[in-house]
Amino acid sequence: MPGIAPRTALVAVGISAAILSPVWAQSENDYPTDVRADFVFGCMAANGQTREQLERCSCSIDVIASILPYERYVQASTILSMRQGIGNRANAFRSAKLYDDIVAELRRTQAEAEIRCFR
Repeated sequence: MPGIAPRTALVAVGISAAILSPVWAQSENDYPTDVRADFVFGCMAANGQTREQLERCSCSIDVIASILPYERYVQASTILSMRQGIGNRANAFRSAKLYDDIVAELRRTQAEAEIRCFR
Protein backbone atom coordinates (compact mmCIF):
# COMPACT_ATOMS: atom_id res chain seq x y z
CA MET A 1 0.00 0.00 0.00
CA PRO A 2 2.49 2.63 -1.09
CA GLY A 3 -0.24 5.20 -1.91
CA ILE A 4 -1.43 5.63 1.68
CA ALA A 5 1.39 7.82 2.95
CA PRO A 6 1.09 10.46 0.18
CA ARG A 7 -2.70 10.53 0.61
CA THR A 8 -2.35 10.92 4.36
CA ALA A 9 0.15 13.72 3.86
CA LEU A 10 -2.24 15.42 1.42
CA VAL A 11 -5.10 15.20 3.92
CA ALA A 12 -2.86 16.63 6.65
CA VAL A 13 -1.87 19.52 4.39
CA GLY A 14 -5.53 20.16 3.55
CA ILE A 15 -6.52 20.18 7.20
CA SER A 16 -3.64 22.49 8.07
CA ALA A 17 -4.60 24.86 5.27
CA ALA A 18 -8.20 24.95 6.50
CA ILE A 19 -7.13 25.64 10.06
CA LEU A 20 -4.67 28.35 9.07
CA SER A 21 -6.91 29.89 6.41
CA PRO A 22 -6.93 33.70 6.50
CA VAL A 23 -10.70 33.71 5.91
CA TRP A 24 -11.24 31.66 9.03
CA ALA A 25 -8.81 33.76 11.04
CA GLN A 26 -10.53 36.98 9.99
CA SER A 27 -14.08 35.83 10.62
CA GLU A 28 -14.54 34.89 14.25
CA ASN A 29 -11.12 35.34 15.79
CA ASP A 30 -10.17 38.82 14.73
CA TYR A 31 -11.68 40.48 17.81
CA PRO A 32 -8.82 41.12 20.26
CA THR A 33 -9.12 39.44 23.64
CA ASP A 34 -9.22 42.77 25.49
CA VAL A 35 -12.16 43.94 23.35
CA ARG A 36 -14.03 40.70 24.06
CA ALA A 37 -13.26 41.03 27.78
CA ASP A 38 -14.42 44.68 27.87
CA PHE A 39 -17.66 43.67 26.17
CA VAL A 40 -18.27 40.84 28.65
CA PHE A 41 -17.47 43.07 31.67
CA GLY A 42 -19.87 45.75 30.42
CA CYS A 43 -22.54 43.23 29.60
CA MET A 44 -22.27 41.64 33.04
CA ALA A 45 -22.39 45.05 34.71
CA ALA A 46 -25.69 45.69 32.94
CA ASN A 47 -27.18 42.21 33.38
CA GLY A 48 -25.79 40.81 36.61
CA GLN A 49 -22.59 39.40 37.97
CA THR A 50 -23.54 35.73 37.81
CA ARG A 51 -22.04 32.71 36.11
CA GLU A 52 -25.15 32.49 33.93
CA GLN A 53 -24.66 36.08 32.76
CA LEU A 54 -20.98 35.41 32.11
CA GLU A 55 -21.98 32.60 29.76
CA ARG A 56 -24.68 34.68 28.08
CA CYS A 57 -22.43 37.72 27.64
CA SER A 58 -19.60 35.55 26.28
CA CYS A 59 -22.05 33.96 23.87
CA SER A 60 -23.21 37.41 22.80
CA ILE A 61 -19.77 38.71 21.81
CA ASP A 62 -19.06 35.40 20.05
CA VAL A 63 -22.23 35.81 17.97
CA ILE A 64 -21.39 39.43 17.19
CA ALA A 65 -17.86 38.43 16.15
CA SER A 66 -19.23 35.66 13.92
CA ILE A 67 -21.49 38.11 12.05
CA LEU A 68 -19.79 41.50 12.09
CA PRO A 69 -16.15 41.97 11.02
CA TYR A 70 -14.04 43.61 13.69
CA GLU A 71 -13.38 46.68 11.54
CA ARG A 72 -17.13 47.34 11.25
CA TYR A 73 -17.55 46.80 15.00
CA VAL A 74 -14.86 49.43 15.68
CA GLN A 75 -16.44 51.85 13.21
CA ALA A 76 -19.88 51.52 14.78
CA SER A 77 -18.50 51.80 18.32
CA THR A 78 -16.56 54.93 17.36
CA ILE A 79 -19.63 56.51 15.76
CA LEU A 80 -21.73 55.81 18.85
CA SER A 81 -19.03 57.29 21.04
CA MET A 82 -18.72 60.40 18.88
CA ARG A 83 -22.50 60.89 18.88
CA GLN A 84 -22.44 61.26 22.66
CA GLY A 85 -20.37 64.43 22.41
CA ILE A 86 -21.50 67.98 21.93
CA GLY A 87 -20.79 70.50 19.21
CA ASN A 88 -20.36 70.38 15.46
CA ARG A 89 -18.35 67.17 15.35
CA ALA A 90 -20.95 65.25 17.31
CA ASN A 91 -23.70 66.71 15.13
CA ALA A 92 -21.87 65.55 12.02
CA PHE A 93 -21.87 61.99 13.36
CA ARG A 94 -25.55 62.24 14.27
CA SER A 95 -26.75 63.58 10.92
CA ALA A 96 -24.91 61.49 8.30
CA LYS A 97 -26.92 58.67 6.72
CA LEU A 98 -23.74 56.65 6.15
CA TYR A 99 -23.16 56.55 9.90
CA ASP A 100 -26.77 55.54 10.54
CA ASP A 101 -26.30 52.50 8.31
CA ILE A 102 -23.14 51.40 10.12
CA VAL A 103 -24.78 51.75 13.54
CA ALA A 104 -27.91 49.94 12.29
CA GLU A 105 -25.73 47.02 11.20
CA LEU A 106 -24.30 46.80 14.72
CA ARG A 107 -27.79 47.05 16.26
CA ARG A 108 -29.09 44.21 14.06
CA THR A 109 -26.11 42.10 15.04
CA GLN A 110 -26.66 42.84 18.73
CA ALA A 111 -30.34 41.89 18.37
CA GLU A 112 -29.35 38.58 16.80
CA ALA A 113 -26.92 37.95 19.67
CA GLU A 114 -29.64 38.70 22.20
CA ILE A 115 -32.02 36.26 20.53
CA ARG A 116 -29.41 33.51 20.45
CA CYS A 117 -27.91 34.05 23.90
CA PHE A 118 -30.45 35.68 26.20
CA ARG A 119 -33.72 33.88 25.42
